[in-house]
Amino acid sequence: MDKDCTVLVIEDDDDAREALCEFLATAGYRVRPLRNGVEALAAIANSSPHAVLLDLVIPEPDGFEVLRRIRERDPRVPVIVMSALAQAEDVVRAMKLGANDYLPKPFEVSELNLVLRRALDGPGRRPPDVAEARVAAVVAESGDGDLLPTTPLSGPMERVWSLVNRIADTDVPVLLIGESGVGKDVIARRIHATSHRAGRPFVKINCAALPGELLESELFGHEKGAFTGAHAEKPGKFELAHRGTIFLDEIGEMDPRLQAKLLQVLQDEEFYRVGGKRPVRVDARVVVATNRNLEAAIRQGTFREDLFYRLNVVTIRVPPLRERREEIGPLVRHFVDKYRQRYRGGLEEIPAEVMERFHAYDWPGNVRELENLVRRLVVLRDPAMVLGELGGSPPALVAAGAHPPAAPGVNGVHRPGEGPALPEDAPLKDVARRAARIAEREAILRALMRTGWNKRKAAKRLQVSYKALLYKIKDCGIVDPRDAATIE
Repeated sequence: MDKDCTVLVIEDDDDAREALCEFLATAGYRVRPLRNGVEALAAIANSSPHAVLLDLVIPEPDGFEVLRRIRERDPRVPVIVMSALAQAEDVVRAMKLGANDYLPKPFEVSELNLVLRRALDGPGRRPPDVAEARVAAVVAESGDGDLLPTTPLSGPMERVWSLVNRIADTDVPVLLIGESGVGKDVIARRIHATSHRAGRPFVKINCAALPGELLESELFGHEKGAFTGAHAEKPGKFELAHRGTIFLDEIGEMDPRLQAKLLQVLQDEEFYRVGGKRPVRVDARVVVATNRNLEAAIRQGTFREDLFYRLNVVTIRVPPLRERREEIGPLVRHFVDKYRQRYRGGLEEIPAEVMERFHAYDWPGNVRELENLVRRLVVLRDPAMVLGELGGSPPALVAAGAHPPAAPGVNGVHRPGEGPALPEDAPLKDVARRAARIAEREAILRALMRTGWNKRKAAKRLQVSYKALLYKIKDCGIVDPRDAATIE
């Protein structure tokens, strides 16, 4: 490859554009910096660059439109897209428009050099399987699970991973069953990663997160004008998962009408978009998960029996954390490392007393509950607060210097949302009101922890409306630990 060639750098951030241009110039490329879509289209119309480095998020026209116009003019010029957002749908869309490669920001200049050299050395666009492998990686990284199992494995999980390895390459539908938070998402990603579809997209959708009408549009897409607000056609998750894997989480919550449409996809490998008049063919492996008893749902008439038998080709039961306690230690170490890196600091080591309590606890929220508690430990650096969720704080922690928070109303120290301190001679009704408020706050925190901070499930558990719970969370000063940014 001759480095004496022109590279267009289309980037609206002045510092990033300057740094990229400086690096490429030092590497021997001729560089032309451009700030927005208008400048980019003008440059493309008047020149023939050897390669284009394109930020997807630039002033109008955006990077997608610029990419489309580049491909109309010259299908062969290598285009490498960049984005700090790393949204899976955007990456898939860019690849479909003809991007050769994708770089998630921030990236190392050595990686840019490798990608650019590979693009310029290759005969035009790289093979689709290589491009889509990067798409699959981006989609996989957008989830909340790890692809690799913990070490050492418990006996029940050894059997799970053994079965996963045997069926990963068979393309049969897989039904994952298990309690909420056990790691069904991790198993689904592992099935995809070890299959022949690993270089293709992995697309996940939670069937309980959207009402039926919106879920249908998300799964199968819609045509322009299909309903109010459908200003343009939109491909669905099944189309994005073409030749890859689609993971339907909480399948037991799907509306029976949509179940019939899903059955059609499994049988015929085709479907109609919402408002569509022509069938869309798709080749996607289907993995589904549920924490419900689907056979009981069939008897209740909320789940289709024919769909159940279509999905129940291979069933994998993911055991709860209380049946695999030997994995608690490795999981804790993994989550500590993960969140110390994310929050740039925090608690370095979990005290022995906390680990003892972790091993004795039954974990109704399973791995997700464990992860949330470890995250709080890393962020708050106060084991006593976490032990309160597990039923108290041993004296050894206080002696070790990890002091629990002062009781509310004592020496003017109280938790957020509890109001001002009460005077020593406060009326009994005020004391009762304060006690009730504290108990209410603890009940809400407990429900949130049990449901992995899923507010809708917590509201159902507490038997209050979702709106009422949101008000109470704000009123009690409860903050989701996942919203923490950095640690000073």
